[in-house]
Parts: sequence; C-alpha cells; structure tokens
Amino acid sequence: MKHTIRHFLALAACSAITLPAAAAVISVTDQTGKPVAVAMVTQAAAHPAPRDTSDNGFQQPGKPQVVAIDVTAFTGTSGKAEIPDRMVDTRYRVRKPGFRDAVIEAPAGQTAVRIVLQAETDSFKLAEAKPANAWLGALNIGDATAKKHFQMQCAFCHQQGNAFTRVERSPEDWRKTISRMVRYGSRLPTDLQKSLPDILSADYRRLRAHPELITGGVSWEEALDKTLITEWPLGNAMSQAHDMLIAANRLVYVADNIQDRLYEVNPVTNAVTIYKIPHKPGDDPGGLIAGRLKTFPSHDSTSNAHSLAESPRDGHIFITPSAQRRLIEFDPATKTFTQHEIGAGFYPHTVRVDARDNVWFTLALSNQVAKFDRAARKFTLYDLPTRSLKERLTVASIGVMFKLMNWGLPLSNWMPVDWAATGTPLPYGIDVTPDGTVWFARLHTQEIGKIDPASGKVTMIPTPFIGPRRLRTDAQGNLWIVAFAESKIARYSPATGKFSLFDLPVEPKGSETPYSLNVDKQRGIVWVNGNQSDALYGFDIKTETWRTIPLPRRTTFTRDIEVDTDGTLYTSNSNFPSWHIEGGQPTLIRIQQR
Repeated sequence: MKHTIRHFLALAACSAITLPAAAAVISVTDQTGKPVAVAMVTQAAAHPAPRDTSDNGFQQPGKPQVVAIDVTAFTGTSGKAEIPDRMVDTRYRVRKPGFRDAVIEAPAGQTAVRIVLQAETDSFKLAEAKPANAWLGALNIGDATAKKHFQMQCAFCHQQGNAFTRVERSPEDWRKTISRMVRYGSRLPTDLQKSLPDILSADYRRLRAHPELITGGVSWEEALDKTLITEWPLGNAMSQAHDMLIAANRLVYVADNIQDRLYEVNPVTNAVTIYKIPHKPGDDPGGLIAGRLKTFPSHDSTSNAHSLAESPRDGHIFITPSAQRRLIEFDPATKTFTQHEIGAGFYPHTVRVDARDNVWFTLALSNQVAKFDRAARKFTLYDLPTRSLKERLTVASIGVMFKLMNWGLPLSNWMPVDWAATGTPLPYGIDVTPDGTVWFARLHTQEIGKIDPASGKVTMIPTPFIGPRRLRTDAQGNLWIVAFAESKIARYSPATGKFSLFDLPVEPKGSETPYSLNVDKQRGIVWVNGNQSDALYGFDIKTETWRTIPLPRRTTFTRDIEVDTDGTLYTSNSNFPSWHIEGGQPTLIRIQQR
C-alpha cells in the first residue's frame, strides 16, 4: 500500500496545490487528546451571501454570480489539516468513520481551530453513517442474477440503500415506487416488479433492526492529506447536474438535465454564469418524453441537456438533448446556441468529437449511433443490430410509444419486461480511439461495438460481464469500460480481442455500480465514478493498484469525470432526485492532489 500511495503522489505531482500564506489550521483530536488522522474537514462560509433566485428559483441568465464554495481537506498523522483562510466567519464540519460529526463556527481571522471528535458507540448510528453501498451489499433479494438486475435497474439514476431509499415502506408503497420508476425508464424484469415490493419492505426492515449487519464501505487512506476538494453549488434541489466539460477556455461547463440550463463555472474566480437552452416554439414541457416528468415537482425542460463534448477546431461545445431529435451547439465566445435537427432517432445520449471535427453520439432508444459532419452539416445514422424480431419492432415504434405515453397511456407499465430487457438494447457510452475508430457500449445487450468511419461497418463484440455503460480509450487505444451491475471495470484490447476485469475496492464486494470512468492518459490512471459509495476510485494501469477518494457529501451519485492537463479531476453530484443529496444541493466537484 505504501508503494501504491507513493506512486500515485508521484503521478499527481504536477497538480500540486499551493496554499496561500494565510491558511487556517484545523487540529482534530479524539476525547483523549490523541490526534485523529485522515479526518475529513469541510470548510464553508458560515453566513454565505444569498444567491440570486429571481429566475424561477435560479439566477438570471448571462449574469455571473460569485458563489460560496465548500473546501474539504483531510488531516495528516498529526491530526492537522490546512485550508485557505477566507477571512470571513467560517463553519467547519469534521467527519471520520467511527466518530460523530462535529461542527464548529470560527469568526473571521481565526486561523487556528481545534475540534474534538466523540467516538460513536450506537450501532444504528454507525450503520446510518456508512455509504449506501454498505446497505446495498447487505440487502438480500434472492440469487446473484436477481441482485445484479436489481442493481442495474434500481440504482440507475440514484443510490439504493441511502437514507431516503432504506426507510420504512410497506409493500404497497414499494409497488407504487417501482411503478413510477418503470414509468421513468427502468427496465426491471416483470418477475422482479412483482416480487420486490415484499422483499424490499421486509429486508430493509431486517437491516434496520440489525445494524450490526451493515459492514464495509470504503477505505480512507493516509495519503488523503494530500487531497483538496472544492465544491461549487449549481442549481437547486430540482436540478440534475448531469455531465461536465473542461473547455479550452479554462472554464467548466455543466449541463442541467432537468432545467435546460448550461452552467459556466470559473474555477479561479468562483463565478457561475447560467445560459438557458432555448425552447423552440411547439416544444412540449418534457420534450418528446414528456410523460416521464409529469409527476416531477418542478422542471423547466424541453430538451433534457445530457452530455457535452468540445470541438478541437473552434471550441464550440456540443450538447445532446435527450428529449429531442436534435444536437445543440454552444459557442462559448458569443454565448449563443444553435439547434441542429436530426430528423430521426430517439434519445441522444453520450457525445464525443473526433479529430476530424465530426460529432459522434449514441441514440439510446432508437438503437443507433449518429455522426454529424460539421463541414457538410449532415447527419448520418448507423443502425445497430437487434436481437430479435420483437426487439426490431419495438425499436421501430419507440417514437409512437412515447407519444402514446405522453397522452397518458402507461405503456411502460403495461408491457412485460423480460430479463434481457428486449426492446431496449440501449447504446450508451461512446468514444473514439487514437486510430479514429468509433467505439460504443450497449448496456442491455452485454456488448460493445465499433464503427469503421471509412466504410460504415458496424461490429458487435460480446462482453464477459453485464451492464457495459460508459467507456473511454487510453493513450494506447485500449478501451476501459464500466461493468455497471458488477462493481468492476474492464479493459478491452482491440489488438488481442481480450478482456481483463478488475474489481472495485469496495466492501461488501460487488456493492458498487460504477456509472462511468475516464482515463488520465498522461499519468496512466483510470478514474471511476463510485455511485453508491460516495467516492471516486483511481486505478493505476501499470501497477494495477487502486486509490480511493471519499467525497464530502452523502448521497453523491456522479455520472462523468473530466481530467485536466495537470491531473486535476472534475465531477458533479447528479443524484436524481437531487433532494436526496446531503444538503439538497447539487455541486460541481474538483479534486486536486498535492
């Protein structure tokens, strides 16, 4: 482990954090006066300035607003952590597994803060403090196959096992919840839709009655004292900060999937500017999938902004609007949007731009991959193979089906779902390898695929795991893929045609559902979203060793990772719904390593 930590620190050396001369020193001890190492110290303004909410709960578009950030550091072996002093009244929260949270306020100018942690002895409170994956891992719903399908379909957009999902619910409450989730898009097998209400009601009750059964979680490593985490609040409890992008202009852009807003964050000044994605005349609230959000408390979306990618030629940002048959283009210089009509396809999802400035993206519900040739201003759609006649007919009629659902017919609840999710093969993640080949993952068919841009030939490749969700290429052209339902990542070598699987370092084993990953190509590290465990994971490709970075808020569900040139990481907390997040606040998250 010491070798692993030294190796990671060497790799991250160029992303060094420089603290100003005026730094607050927080000393953390236990009740006996012994220093507490690897305690998480989060600093926030005690009295932050009110945020502008004059635009229907959001700040006015086009007007930058400096926001109050949260900064988190970890104590070293001396029990001390250093955080830049803000020269304002400050609130500190200290968190450490096995102890009660401690909160203290310090007046402006106080740079020496002492905090005493009290050991937690209540077994139920100890269990409550564990991340959702510990509860999910302990949950008994039957055999391993059923558990994997449950994890894939019932932890698709949010955690399963957090404080909101593990509360007391009757079987009837669970039936209503599952029915709503199926309407939102879950493809939970009909068999499980029938059996899970009784199982979940009984087994969550069993776990609450026996908190000693909740074990595991994530490791907090000594090297965390070299980590600094910054959070910028974005939107509100009705937002979903889906994907983000570090642009060439050194600003970070985040798409709000539920509110049709693009957040522009300046990490230097802490200014956030909102740009509203225009609603076109005739667009219905909720767009082409309006029926999904009819019961959602508040949304301002006809597009559902999803994924972002930047053109290497002119820095324009392309955004997939999953609720429309469009591709959105944003010019960061003029702050203007252009909406390109595709004319076909359904549910634009993940987007990437190749070296020739072609924009590639998956069309998840119409089982296609699309290419937008910017020079010719032309779309080309590549149909992917289906597994059966039933699936071919379902995919072909997907637009009609959603129109009927928008009119109020609950087709998703009426139509049976088999264990293969027939009808929704779901092409999801996409990336372009250095040789120009376009690769994609198809979540429900246990396949990845590739498209030869020259010939248009599509080749499908079975995966030895279920739930390939998103993928990325490394510098050598190998593919790294998350095994969403299996708590693993996979490496695929196009040269040899071989897969290698690696378990995420979580306990209980198999209790994580990694949504996505990205590769730090310069340093050879694969960074993985830990959606159930409130963490990010770094996998060193050369040594095949892991590092874990716990994140400050409980119920942190992240869907994408960006790696800056110096190794700094960005992600966003996009649990859906966002009111599950600790504090009810979605954030852009930056992780720097000294």
